[in-house]
Amino acid sequence: MTHAHSLQGGIARPSASPHPDAPPWRAVISASIGNALEWFDLVVYGFFAATISKLFFPTGDDTVSLLLTLGTFGVSFFMRPLGAIVIGAYADRAGRKAALTLSIMLMFTGTLLICIVPTYSTIGLLAPAVLVVARMIQGLSAGGEFGSATAFLAEHAPRRRGFFSSWQVASQGLTTLLAAGFGAVLTSTLTAEQLASWGWRIPFIFGLLIGPVAYYIRRNVDESPEFSSIEATTTPLRDTFSHQKERLLLAVGIVVLGTVATYLVLFMPTYGVKQLGLPASVAFTATMMVGVIQMFFSPVVGHLSDKVGRVRIMLIAGVLLLLAIYPMFALLVSRPSFGTLLLVEIVLGCLMTAYFAPVPALLSELFPTQTRTTGLSLSYNTAVTIFGGFAPFILTWLISVTNDKLSPSYYLIFAAIISIVALVFTRIRLGFK
Repeated sequence: MTHAHSLQGGIARPSASPHPDAPPWRAVISASIGNALEWFDLVVYGFFAATISKLFFPTGDDTVSLLLTLGTFGVSFFMRPLGAIVIGAYADRAGRKAALTLSIMLMFTGTLLICIVPTYSTIGLLAPAVLVVARMIQGLSAGGEFGSATAFLAEHAPRRRGFFSSWQVASQGLTTLLAAGFGAVLTSTLTAEQLASWGWRIPFIFGLLIGPVAYYIRRNVDESPEFSSIEATTTPLRDTFSHQKERLLLAVGIVVLGTVATYLVLFMPTYGVKQLGLPASVAFTATMMVGVIQMFFSPVVGHLSDKVGRVRIMLIAGVLLLLAIYPMFALLVSRPSFGTLLLVEIVLGCLMTAYFAPVPALLSELFPTQTRTTGLSLSYNTAVTIFGGFAPFILTWLISVTNDKLSPSYYLIFAAIISIVALVFTRIRLGFK
């Protein structure tokens, strides 16, 4: 699906920008730096869940505290559909640049609150309450970020959507690498008391410092040429629900496997420590490998998807994940070591990236330019809210209820089946390759 004027199920593909072959690297840098910051602030919370649980939710039961913390992680995802509606529709009315600038300001505000909020021992119940508010602001921001950044990248190079949109996924890899890197360094160099006292705040302060840089870059980048060349709709939300319901449903299904796999990676340091008894620094170091793979492999897969088709690559990766995940976890549980965890993370990282890298381009082609950000934001954040945001909570709960350390593999298998079915229907109903 690389021709700029093809028809997709009755919706015309927008025409190419005036200079489709000019490398839009300024757009890539603008979207990627801001996007990496957005996801860094979200992901680092999950990586430090075990420490945060003791500081903000001291119940006397470590599992209950962790569940409350991971539940708070999930609460922010309730805000994401609202962010998708508000910021996504704003992007389709006022432009991608305006929406990207708004989302970075909101994320900065949420992160600032996490940086400065005292713990439960200092201000009691107000501490987790402020934490929840901060997470909700972050969720609102993230709800508009994916759709705005993806549309912004896709519309700068319509003939190479796969390659340029894949930088959305690559920047999330940078996020994983940075967040896991902080986790590895802090847990290996600080004592438990230092980590609990002030060490856990360091990654959030780092995210706070990058905020103004990302804001400046986004304020000074050009609007996407494809959006600039059309007449914007004043009712993007109504248009999306009126004419693109099937595409919304298929897009949600397509995202499920990518989001569950992503948040499974986020859960792995906690899993490594709590279930396998591995040192935290070891678990974080193994997870860094996924970030490296995602960062460098995503553009390669994106480029390939421009050549051979997005659905074809994603189906192969999805089926391989479906078949490999249970044996990988069985091996990990039977031989819990750094080497085994590293092997599992490498395989998971490669297959997850092969599936996820073409997703932004495929979703951007499911929706016309006038409602692209609204459609992207709604479908992506619906899937992430239902299946991804509460994945760490669900996985922790499953393990505690079943006493089966292989439980995470069952959830990913479930997600793979949903996405494979959605991809098959996308191919049959809409003709995507």
